Amino acid sequence: MRLSKYHEAKGEMALLEWFLLLGFSAATILVHGQPGDTMTPTKSIADGQTLISSGGTFELGFFSLGVSKNRYLGIHYGAPDKTVVWVANRISPLSGATGVLNLTGDGNLVLLNSTGYIIWSTGTSNANNPVVQLLDSGNLVLNEGTSNNLLWQSFDHPGDTMLPGMKLERNLRTNVDSTYTSWKSSSDPSPGEYSCKIHINAVPEIFIWRGSVQKVGRIGPWNGRGFAGVPDTKPHNSFTYNLPSNEYEATYSFQILDNSILYRNLLTETGAFQGLVRVKPNLAWVAYSRFPKDQCDKYAICGANGVCTASYTLACDCLRGFSPKSPQNWRLGNNSDGCVRRTALNCSSDGFFELQQIKLPDTSNATLHSNKSLEECEDLCLKNCTCGAYAINGGIGCVTWTGNLVDIRLFTDGGENLYIRLASSELGQTRGNYRKKKLVISIIISSLAGFLLLVCGIQLLWKKNRKRKQGETLSTHYREGRGNELELPLFDIHTIRTATNNFSEDNKLGEGGFGPVYKGQLEDGEKIAVKRLSKGSVQGIHEFTNEMSLIAKLQHRNLVRLLGCCIEGEERLLVYEYLQNTSLDHFIFDRKRSAFLDWQKRLDIILGVARGLLYLHQDSRLKIIHRDLKASNILLDEELNPKISDFGTARIFKMDQIEENTNRVVGTYGYMSPEYAMGGIFSVKSDVFSFGVLVLEILSGKKNRMIDQAEACVNLLGHAWRLWMEGRCLEILDESVGCAYPESKILRCIQVAFLCVQEGSENRPTMTEVVLMLSTESALLPQPERPGFCIAPPLMERDLSSNNNLTVTIEGR
Repeated sequence: MRLSKYHEAKGEMALLEWFLLLGFSAATILVHGQPGDTMTPTKSIADGQTLISSGGTFELGFFSLGVSKNRYLGIHYGAPDKTVVWVANRISPLSGATGVLNLTGDGNLVLLNSTGYIIWSTGTSNANNPVVQLLDSGNLVLNEGTSNNLLWQSFDHPGDTMLPGMKLERNLRTNVDSTYTSWKSSSDPSPGEYSCKIHINAVPEIFIWRGSVQKVGRIGPWNGRGFAGVPDTKPHNSFTYNLPSNEYEATYSFQILDNSILYRNLLTETGAFQGLVRVKPNLAWVAYSRFPKDQCDKYAICGANGVCTASYTLACDCLRGFSPKSPQNWRLGNNSDGCVRRTALNCSSDGFFELQQIKLPDTSNATLHSNKSLEECEDLCLKNCTCGAYAINGGIGCVTWTGNLVDIRLFTDGGENLYIRLASSELGQTRGNYRKKKLVISIIISSLAGFLLLVCGIQLLWKKNRKRKQGETLSTHYREGRGNELELPLFDIHTIRTATNNFSEDNKLGEGGFGPVYKGQLEDGEKIAVKRLSKGSVQGIHEFTNEMSLIAKLQHRNLVRLLGCCIEGEERLLVYEYLQNTSLDHFIFDRKRSAFLDWQKRLDIILGVARGLLYLHQDSRLKIIHRDLKASNILLDEELNPKISDFGTARIFKMDQIEENTNRVVGTYGYMSPEYAMGGIFSVKSDVFSFGVLVLEILSGKKNRMIDQAEACVNLLGHAWRLWMEGRCLEILDESVGCAYPESKILRCIQVAFLCVQEGSENRPTMTEVVLMLSTESALLPQPERPGFCIAPPLMERDLSSNNNLTVTIEGR
């Protein structure tokens, strides 16, 4: 739409007036300098100029996002942070740096492009003496100067960010429904797939939607202090949450009580709702709260009357008194059918079972009864034959449910208690009888399912035998070897070929000694990464089956998740979860990408890898030595969380076993410990050494390879050790980290790294001690001794070849 007051004429006259307007704007800026925090009809803001709030916290101006060349007008934190919190023209970007923001005399704030078209406006009019001001809260307000009457404010038009003082509102009387919407990507702020809205049920809850029909998360219910479904949203001495409500309206907001911190909520492009805090002047944003935290936070993931628990793996179970509606689907991991009652209710004889520390069910089918005690709430539910459960929801009151109980999860800390209505026979069973009955049912179901799986397995093998070529194949090897240990879903080759577009070169993510890795997408939309073992791979059948059987038994947030495998003919394929940010080496060794890794993110990655190794060494049901821990084997998810991958060379230890000797050394030079590379001796301390090298690489942004040919210590370890001995170890820090970082924490990380790479394995800490030293500043650290491999290349080559019986396989993956 063209602004008629500016452009009544068409063609050349309109273009001439545009240049005159632009010239007037430039002249105004030259006369008045930077516009400060206010704007009147006599001022304009062109690209390169800004409004700055009085305290300097926020700026309004033009900017580009990520790799995009489009220009946007919006609000961001002041220099040097520049985190964007609001975008005016998120749907209509400018194609060049020629946009101008004007305030008309009658009070309409308009953004014009190079041809004079309005691409965004406030749509206000009929105002006297209008004034635009950027407040230090981040709110852009348009007031009528004479009466200070608020005409428009940016807080009423949110994007993906919620600031202190902003509101998430639902008003059934006025039909006001404020919605937060995610960006499409970090370089495209247009509305993405996810939105966040408040719902007024029995008690207020916040739902995250994908599109307009799919609920993907429920932050709630509100219990008077915070959201019971997100225990870490409880009040803090630096900020507080508010959600006043009644049956017609509810408004969520939060306030900052400590001026030394900044706080914002963010709905990410992947549908996560994060509470981010930053302590001034530290530039690192830290996640104070996050939803979803794990798979159990996915809406109704266990179906109706199911309850979800999450430790290292997700587990669905039925509420007491309920059984799976489709037992076969549950055994296959599909819990969406939920659970149904085993015994019908009898209103006159029913009782209640207490389920503790849970996220209360969706309150869409619930009713709030204020000012009721626990006993009164129980009596109220008992007298209503349609009432299936009740709870006291914090300071809100008594809540009763009818119908199915949906979206329940267990917490290890926090949560509320739910009282579930059951038939007297369910409550009257002794614990022993209940367990016996459950055991009998489990045996029957397991036997039937086992028989069906056996029949399916025989049929599957028969089909495969018809296709199998002569010669040794992986399937033959696996059946004769460790086939009984296989606990993975099997994908057929047709599914994998379809997902990867027949292993198209366009889908190839990379290639190493084992063969190529392809990106794919299954029919249900899930993205996968397919590792295809090539015929000439240095990773043979043994390593492939080793990786398949090992990782199938391992589940941890910092280990890559193996979804299944494909064994058909000579095809050997592993199907992993797809991680869009590929591997750590693509970030820390790349000048542009390393800018995404501030100090806090690097520390988070270090801690994540440390916890993953601790799980492998001690907390899993197997004791695993990875043997090839390096930057390229650390994959990063969409939020740059680390996941250890590639278990082809890993080995299982007995729990009481300390070390093992091998004459087939496999790994990557630079990460191998001295005793492993020289003598084939490996243990948990071999992984600890590799971890120490990785920490130094993450901090420095440099590979553990040659630094200076003229020096005796030519690798990163030798270089860093020299700086440590000279008291200059902070000089190894990657310049992209910036200058705002806690020196004491970085020095602690460097010292821990040196403790890990000490030449003697007996001197190195365990991963338990490493995690403690990294996460607890009060833990005392010993002084490290000289690291291994601070030697010159000729001596190194001579040592590696001195043992004629030792085979060293260095895999450049």
